Amino acid sequence: MKVKGSIALVTGANRGLGKAYVEELLAAGAAKVYAGMRAVAPVSDPRVMPVQLDITSKADIAAATRQCNDVTILINNAGIMLATPMITPKSAESMRREMDVNVFGTLAMIQAFAPVLARNGGGAIANVLSVVSWITYPLNATYGASKHALLAVTDSARIELKAQGTQVVGVYAGFIDTDMASEMARPEEPKTPPRQVALRTLQGIEGGVDHVRADERAEGIWENMRNDFEGLERFLQQAWDTRGK
Repeated sequence: MKVKGSIALVTGANRGLGKAYVEELLAAGAAKVYAGMRAVAPVSDPRVMPVQLDITSKADIAAATRQCNDVTILINNAGIMLATPMITPKSAESMRREMDVNVFGTLAMIQAFAPVLARNGGGAIANVLSVVSWITYPLNATYGASKHALLAVTDSARIELKAQGTQVVGVYAGFIDTDMASEMARPEEPKTPPRQVALRTLQGIEGGVDHVRADERAEGIWENMRNDFEGLERFLQQAWDTRGK
């Protein structure tokens, strides 16, 4: 799959990582980028077409499939994080909201656009997952549960869509320097530039890589899971025990 000359749709494209995906797609030579937004805003680049798209809305998704029927790359970036530990009175409500967007909304996008991609030669889907699809960071445990579920969606979609020639990519990163991360990360913690995540995603698509570890934190956690899982569990326990300190 080549990004140059492709036609892409990015969800949650109005700011943060979604905006970076739009910029990197254009820099890589994409012919057109549909920028999915819950609240459509004007754009100055003629190669970017704003699209009304709330991924929890069946009507919005149906309209997007009609409008964006030439898509060859789908980047499922839209998501929410409510920074909720699991054993709290509001955890069930938070998890339902996060699942609705992060899991069911993304699944609905995959189901709607898989036939579009098939008609257009196969193409690629990239799902933004996060390192918390592998581990459970206790301070945002309900978000982690939604990303664990999205990992299962991603891995299954990869298997199911291989025959039609659609590549399905999982993207993993730690704290990305966006408004979402500012709610969770301590000020001194390093954050990954959004454009780095976007660039590595596109490199993964072009390189046929199914699992894109987009920053050092993703690489480090991946290695710890394989070589020192008990140490990783101790780190997570410490993160909980020292919260607020």
